Amino acid sequence: MPLQNRVTPTGDIIATTHRGLFTGNRGIIHDPATKTLLTKRWSTPAWITCLCEFRGWRRPVMARRSWTELFFLDEATAFAAGHRPCFFCRRDDAKRFRAAWEKGNGVNGISAKAMDAVLHGERLDRGQKRLHALPMPSAELPDGAMVQQGEESFLIVRGRALLWSPAGYGDARILGKAMLLTPPSSLRAFIAGYRPLLHPTASG
Repeated sequence: MPLQNRVTPTGDIIATTHRGLFTGNRGIIHDPATKTLLTKRWSTPAWITCLCEFRGWRRPVMARRSWTELFFLDEATAFAAGHRPCFFCRRDDAKRFRAAWEKGNGVNGISAKAMDAVLHGERLDRGQKRLHALPMPSAELPDGAMVQQGEESFLIVRGRALLWSPAGYGDARILGKAMLLTPPSSLRAFIAGYRPLLHPTASG
């Protein structure tokens, strides 16, 4: 039976057999004895996205009282949920993201802690996922941005809206009124040149 450790674009954590391309964490939010989540969904404002493989290290999932291993379909999903690249296992990506974040948000010399504080305000609204008004038509959003329409999440690629699922992306849809899932500061980093790694189904 799959563990409840897969993150959706809305930041919810579900159980599914589909693992995805990235892991990451929000601190310790599980009970290692039962390998189940606690009632809280984060214990630190540093929500990071990590490599599934790094220096040959392998972590037994939810097996100890250390950070809770979460998994994401791809980097766009992780960004939509409010995560950012890890400065340890993904240092080059994290530095590229910070440079684009600074350029897009008009700041210099920002620390990871300061970025986390901004992201924490953008991803949550009284403990729930914060949705944002679109700053432009969805077809004009940069590749990797994600939006929400009703109960469904969509990835924007080359102006098309692809339906998200734990297994990958589906056919393009025509959107009506949608809201932005990707935190605005991360979106501005995309506009400034950062390109999230997408699941192979996004190119179908």
